[in-house]
Amino acid sequence: MKYAVLGTGMVGRAVAARLAELGHDVTVGTRDPEATSARTDGDAPYAAWAADHADVSLATFADAAAGADVVVHAGSGLAALDLLGAAGADNLAGKVLVDISNPLDFSAGFPPTLFVKDTDSLGEQIQRAFPQARVVKTLNTLTADLMVHPGALPEASTVFVSGDDAEAKAIATAMLTEFGHSDVIDLGDISTARGTEMLLPVWLRLMGSLGTATFNFKIVR
Repeated sequence: MKYAVLGTGMVGRAVAARLAELGHDVTVGTRDPEATSARTDGDAPYAAWAADHADVSLATFADAAAGADVVVHAGSGLAALDLLGAAGADNLAGKVLVDISNPLDFSAGFPPTLFVKDTDSLGEQIQRAFPQARVVKTLNTLTADLMVHPGALPEASTVFVSGDDAEAKAIATAMLTEFGHSDVIDLGDISTARGTEMLLPVWLRLMGSLGTATFNFKIVR
C-alpha cells in the first residue's frame, strides 16, 4: 500500500516509521521539503530522523498525496484545512483520508480548549471541505507512540473509527490492526468524531494526573 503521511512532527514521524517498518511505501508530506531537510532547530531535526529512515521519502503535500492510496493527516488540527488545501482536493478525491488531528486551541495557554465541539467536529469540517475524500477519524485519543505500538501497554486497549464510508473505515481498521490494535470500535458516521475529539480534555487531565502520556482508554463490555 502507498501511504502519504502529511506532517513531519512527532505523530507524522511515528506513523510513517511504523508503516515503513511494516513494508508499506511511505512518503512524508511537508510544505517545503528543502526547508524541512535543512532545518536544524529543535531537539530532533527532521534530517536526523530521515537519516535513520532512509526508506521514507519526503515530498510536498501535493506530491505526497497525489502518489498515495491512503493519505494520513498527522498535522496540527488548527492548520488542518490549510494543510489539506495545500495537498489539493483533486489529490485527495476518492482516497481514504485518515485524520488523526484534534481541534486544540492553545491561544490561552495550557490546558487548551477545543475550537469546535458539541454540534460539529474537525473531522466533519474536513469532510465538508473535501467532499470527494473518504474521511476516517481515528487514533486521536492516544499518544503517538501508542498509536503505532499499542503493545507497549500491559493489556489491550481501545481505539475508535468514525466515517461515512464503510470501505474506507475497513481500510483504516486494517491499518490499525497492522499496528497491533485488537479492539477497534466503529462509532458510526463522521459526526461521531465529535465524541472522540471531546475526549481530549479528559485525556489531557489524565496525563497531568498520571504524570505520563503512556495510557489509553479501554471499553469493557
